Amino acid sequence: MEEAHLLPAADVLRRFSVTAEGGLSPEQVTGARERYGPNGESAGHAGAAGAACAAVSVLRPPPNPRRGTAAAERSSPLPAIGPRGRAGRQEARAPETSADALGAPGGAARDPCGPSGLPTSTRVPVHSCRPSPTPIDAQRCIPAPPQSAGVVQAFLFLHPQADVAGGVAEPRPEEEVRVSRVLYPRSLWELPTEEGKSLWELVLEQFEDLLVRILLLAALVSFVLAWFEEDEETTTAFVEPLVIMLILVANAIVGVWQERNAESAIEALKEYEPEMGKVIRSDRKGVQRIRARDIVPGDIVEVAVGDKVPADLRLIEIKSTTLRVDQSILTGESVSVTKHTDAIPDPRAVNQDKKNMLFSGTNIASGKAMGVAVATGLHTELGKIRSQMAAMAPERTPLQQKLDEFGQQLSRAISVICMAVWVINIGHFADPAHGGSWLRGAVYYFKIAVALAVAAIPEGLPAVITTCLALGTRRMARKNAIVRSLPSVETLGCTSVICSDKTGTLTTNQMSVCRMFVVAEAEAGTCSLHEFTISGTTYAPEGEVRLGEWPVCCGQFDGLVELATICSLCNDSALDYNEAKGVYEKVGEATETALTCLVEKMNVFDTDLQALSRVERAGACNAVIKQLMRKEFTLEFSRDRKSMSVYCTPTHPGLAAQGSKMFVKGAPESVIERCSSVRVGSRTVSLNTTSREQILAKIRDWGSGLDTLRCLALATRDVPPRKEDMQLDDCSKFVQYETDLTFVGCVGMLDPPRPEVAACISRCRQAGIRVVMITGDNKGTAVAICRRLGIFKDTEDVAGKAYTGREFDDLSPEQQRHACRTARCFARVEPAHKSRIVENLQSFNEITAMTGDGVNDAPALKKAEIGIAMGSGTAVAKSAAEMVLSDDNFASIVAAVEEGRAIYSNMKQFIRYLISSNVGEVVCIFVTAILGLPEALIPVQLLWVNLVTDGLPATALGFNPPDLDIMEKRPRNPREALISGWLFFRYLAVGVYVGLATVAAATWWFLYDAEGPQVTFYQLRNFLKCSEDNPLFAGTECEVFESRFPTTMALSVLVTIEMCNALNSVSENQSLLRMPPWLNPWLLAAVAMSMALHFLILLVPPLPLIFQVTPLSGRQWVVVLQISLPVVLLDEALKYLSRKHVDEEKGQK
Repeated sequence: MEEAHLLPAADVLRRFSVTAEGGLSPEQVTGARERYGPNGESAGHAGAAGAACAAVSVLRPPPNPRRGTAAAERSSPLPAIGPRGRAGRQEARAPETSADALGAPGGAARDPCGPSGLPTSTRVPVHSCRPSPTPIDAQRCIPAPPQSAGVVQAFLFLHPQADVAGGVAEPRPEEEVRVSRVLYPRSLWELPTEEGKSLWELVLEQFEDLLVRILLLAALVSFVLAWFEEDEETTTAFVEPLVIMLILVANAIVGVWQERNAESAIEALKEYEPEMGKVIRSDRKGVQRIRARDIVPGDIVEVAVGDKVPADLRLIEIKSTTLRVDQSILTGESVSVTKHTDAIPDPRAVNQDKKNMLFSGTNIASGKAMGVAVATGLHTELGKIRSQMAAMAPERTPLQQKLDEFGQQLSRAISVICMAVWVINIGHFADPAHGGSWLRGAVYYFKIAVALAVAAIPEGLPAVITTCLALGTRRMARKNAIVRSLPSVETLGCTSVICSDKTGTLTTNQMSVCRMFVVAEAEAGTCSLHEFTISGTTYAPEGEVRLGEWPVCCGQFDGLVELATICSLCNDSALDYNEAKGVYEKVGEATETALTCLVEKMNVFDTDLQALSRVERAGACNAVIKQLMRKEFTLEFSRDRKSMSVYCTPTHPGLAAQGSKMFVKGAPESVIERCSSVRVGSRTVSLNTTSREQILAKIRDWGSGLDTLRCLALATRDVPPRKEDMQLDDCSKFVQYETDLTFVGCVGMLDPPRPEVAACISRCRQAGIRVVMITGDNKGTAVAICRRLGIFKDTEDVAGKAYTGREFDDLSPEQQRHACRTARCFARVEPAHKSRIVENLQSFNEITAMTGDGVNDAPALKKAEIGIAMGSGTAVAKSAAEMVLSDDNFASIVAAVEEGRAIYSNMKQFIRYLISSNVGEVVCIFVTAILGLPEALIPVQLLWVNLVTDGLPATALGFNPPDLDIMEKRPRNPREALISGWLFFRYLAVGVYVGLATVAAATWWFLYDAEGPQVTFYQLRNFLKCSEDNPLFAGTECEVFESRFPTTMALSVLVTIEMCNALNSVSENQSLLRMPPWLNPWLLAAVAMSMALHFLILLVPPLPLIFQVTPLSGRQWVVVLQISLPVVLLDEALKYLSRKHVDEEKGQK
């Protein structure tokens, strides 16, 4: 290694205390000393300090750094390694009270050597060296998990033969790799591959639904009975089980296809696992590129602009003026973050505040640095998120739970009714119709019981629900909400809390300058300002600059011309027009892009923009300014002076006399402190204390309250030093060059709220949905945006309603639950906070929709009932979510909630429609069995009605328009039964009418039809006793009781009533006069199609034979209509009672 890299041991990262589980136990330390000597020496390597588990003590500098005795151990330090690995002589000291960046208790009383045995006030060198040739006792010396030890400890684990006394021995890279593999197996440093579900597992999952299992059982029983049927009935007997099996197979195919499309979840994290990394090891001079998965804790890693960080790194040296990192995927911060090497005194700092850490998977935006790998693989922050996601078990949606409950209730009811029918008819088992055989009679009535079960089960319900949800996803997709999980469509309808990210969802995530000022007058101790407002909330270079209420021409204000010049030149970003997307996008930092966009809006030189294309328009005004002034070099931003500047020389002959200038932008307090004058128009006026305070007061006002703008001061040094006199390689001199400045103006920018969001939040409030903002930004900014959007009122006290992650942690568990119940804003949060917030909300039975776009959001997205990822977000977030917003817009969430409510309402309608038909079928079979009447409906007819005739209108009901007041109701309780007491009564009332009507139609043919036998009701009830020698049936042919006409009459009445029911189901409670059927044209088409199919089985051979039906006469069809149409009046009466019931409930509330 060519140079020394000194690391403050006080800044060493220790996530956990050093114990047998997380570091070195006392036994391990003793064993290491026994084996390697008190100073870590091994045979043949005197002075080689630190076998893999050696405990190193560092105290004061020794008189002789080479001695290796026990005394030396007690008194010698771990000296700095020089350029060639030799002992160095310098020692730097860190503050003794500094704490670890990751959790060492700051200021707490502790062992002066710290948990790793290293004194907390000593800087020690970090370097790489070869491992000891002596084999490592891996069984006896168990390495700590990578994040559990300090930097130095992790380094010594990797490099056990750091020759701190006599230099570095000859490198053996192959042994170093071997030791790395022994100490850190692949499971520690590589994200494991997630095994997907096999095809058979996906298929079996489709049969976990209770309704599907009941259908499967009915099919098996029907198949067994068909196997023992009489020869002439064998063909039709097999139709029923085959049709049921076809239904189940089709349903499974749809389910597997949906699962296959959605299955990508945790593996998307691989996108953020870097492929390569740059490390410094002793086996090669300089930097070497290796696979990122080969990096182990203790490696010295180098990163530069454009790199993806390969592991969690503790920074030890920044080789550029600044280091900026885009860690938005992990923390959600909207702008890149400046990093440093100083210790973080806060032992509980959140990831956003760990400025001396680089996290795996984040990107270097600018600069170059070196750091020590302290965590790899699953132990990185990225890996922890992956572990959390893998540990979460998917929960069933409210709809799935209700359908399970419904299936249990249905199975119990079916069992009771079927048993009752069989038991009631025990007395008929030996009737002559069964040949006097009790067993044949028992089997006959068992078949009737099975037919009853088939009638009671809504075979088409699973398929119709899947179809309805799929149709709902298509409608949502048109509203920019792409649903990945079908059941979650309905869950949206009962969402009671929306936890929304701020950046990009509630705001545009396009930093925009909305205010600026220049000095109008600065005379006689007073200072007046020209304050301008700028319209536009995106990167599109379109907007007006206004002074008060009036638009202005910026070129008429000398101060604005200079301000635009500074914004353009003191800037490394650009606007770019994305022709594929049709939008303007940033190239570079968001803050600087906002300034670039401002210059385009100002157009201070009145450039003709009309003839330009959108691509040319992106940088037209900036290009004019850059033609007038040439940027010579940049003094980069630094934390100490909080500013950056550019040195520019004029290129235009008319400006040459003005000479070179330095343009400065930075934090207002820092820049204004170095200003000695202020620009007033084209004049330069001395800046007195009063004017300075007035300017700072205005900036403070902009930076607080409702605005909370991010302010930048802009200044000029009119007579800068000559370039030749400036020491550009010494960044400590930069502040000297940025003095004697002239204040030009100030700009205030923000990530603006989306214009449509405030109205959407108002709609949510009206619908009883609470909106909670959860963001990684600071609390002041978050509260300000909440006020702008209406989450908080302008003057509302936010105490107890807005928390930072730290404040939330300080609460007791019960207080945290209360905070989640009442708060509407959480700022400066980490992924763990989001997950806890969701858990607490779920403890109150809230249905939570959680939005997110970064890797850090994935666990909370997966835990929430509805995870909503942004279309521009990471693949990890999208794979963990149930829904993806293609436009990243909060308004799309509200539209999706409305659609979810409409879908649930429509589902209730078609469930009511299907169940009323099934109740009617059960009543029909039950009544005929109790009264001893001939079968009105046979199983194959029931299947046809349940699947085909009813299936089409039921599916079309999914297209019903939403009720007029759907977003004025509170979210429904997820525990609310799918079929409530009143709803059950409605099902029962309509179903009983359906059943009695079908029986009545069949009976009418036997008793009154001119073409029928016109038998008595007594004869009809005792038809099983019909025989030639029974005087009761003298003159009556017994075959007449097997005629197809009565079953055809019953089937036609059933189908006609169901079509009337479908037309009644456009709205749950609204009358047909208010919401007529033609509001849903798909329903009219489905009704027409169902009737056409009914006529098809009546008229087209061989269907009449299969379904045991026959064509009806005109007189018979008139009777069918007379019996069927009254159901419309019955349902209208029930709707009226329902509306009255709902109005009474509203009045009570």
